[in-house]
Amino acid sequence: MPASVLIVDDEKNILLTLQTSLQLAGYHVELAANGQVALDVVSARPVDAVLMDVKMPDMDGLTVLAKVMELKPELPVIMMSGHGTIDTAVKATRLGARDFLEKPIARERLLVALRNALKHQAALEELRALRAEHGRYDMVGGGAAMQRIFSLIQRTAPSEGRVLITGENGTGKELIARALHQHSRRKGSPFVKLNCAAVPHELIESELFGHEKGAFTGAVSVRRGKFELAHEGTLFLDEIGDMPQAMQTKLLRVLQEGELERVGGAETIKVDVRVIAATNKNLEREIEAGRFREDLYYRVNVVQIHSPPLRERREDLPALIDTFLREACTRNGRRPLSLSPEALSVMASYSYPGNVRELRNLVERLAILCEGPGVSGADAQELLPRSRGQAPSASSEPALLPLKPLPSPAPPTGFRPRVDRTFREQVEDAERDILQHTLAHTQDNVTEAARLLDLERGHFYKKLKALGIKRGEKDGPPPGNEGG
Repeated sequence: MPASVLIVDDEKNILLTLQTSLQLAGYHVELAANGQVALDVVSARPVDAVLMDVKMPDMDGLTVLAKVMELKPELPVIMMSGHGTIDTAVKATRLGARDFLEKPIARERLLVALRNALKHQAALEELRALRAEHGRYDMVGGGAAMQRIFSLIQRTAPSEGRVLITGENGTGKELIARALHQHSRRKGSPFVKLNCAAVPHELIESELFGHEKGAFTGAVSVRRGKFELAHEGTLFLDEIGDMPQAMQTKLLRVLQEGELERVGGAETIKVDVRVIAATNKNLEREIEAGRFREDLYYRVNVVQIHSPPLRERREDLPALIDTFLREACTRNGRRPLSLSPEALSVMASYSYPGNVRELRNLVERLAILCEGPGVSGADAQELLPRSRGQAPSASSEPALLPLKPLPSPAPPTGFRPRVDRTFREQVEDAERDILQHTLAHTQDNVTEAARLLDLERGHFYKKLKALGIKRGEKDGPPPGNEGG
């Protein structure tokens, strides 16, 4: 079914000219000679986009735009004017216009603007559908790694079992903890969190268990600790691997007996709390090193959920970037920005050592500093972090290698952005080009290629298989296949 476009202009000749151009391009067109008729059409039936003049009698286009955004905030509106000024264009974009065209409008410019607006709207609808499927967890992602997490949350949340969430910094461990609480029988009670690494060792007992007045210098009143505050709810102990050993012993007692005493107090207080812990450390190694109690590990590790690093779920990059970009534009009062295929390929080539948290911050940087209306490959290349000593590229075409450059080899040239392929397909194209180029540089040595790209060898093999890349066996079989 062709997309429906509403054209709003008080000049009949312009209405008919634009109608002919769009109908020849395959669009269904509706016409409105003034702002009130346009509002009536938008209220009465669905349209896919609006093309509207700024200067009209009775109700000018900017006033109509504001009313349209109240009725249907997601509807793409393109403004046009024969008396366009920068000030008018800025006002229109702040009110929610997707684009601004100056009359006389070239047919090709009109069709490109309309096509981009509809493509952006389709991406938003796809994202909404994805969120409708998994939105109850407030997390974005449809890849295999996220599917496993959603499944574990669904099965674990209704139980009373304690959960240990593992993963690198910035991977969203707290989001998983909140999802477990929000879908548990305790969701009507408090969700309380404590970052064990952020509290001085001498204060962590007071933070967890509270204290009585006069228990120590500065204790001028009774204070309830995190366990009491979380009674009948959930306590999230982030970075539990950094908890002092003396405190680990006291925590174990509370988990075993469900009771505590405040610092400086003698009264035993019963608490009913579900504990969810998280760590970026390997607790089994911490146990071997004598820094973490083995019995506490078994107490908190009833169910384990691993939050993977972003480099292991790159298929979710387009959806994550789109979500963060829309949120950042809204939060900073900017007009919506679209990400070009070139910009996506640049962002897909970066390793994101700070994971999703770093991605969110980088996207917000783009939203604040890019003049728009789209994010180009050059914009993304300029604003992404560079390794020490790397100079900006003199070319306007973005580099497709990771921003930690390989020593000496020339950049890959096989991948070129294409408007006829989806975001995900273009991400795969970029990754395939990077891996093939790196293998060629290392003469098919996977161990060396994985080291240069800062990837685990096992993950490198999985990527080769997923992308259909064939290679020799110069450094032995893939992990797990040793010995035949």
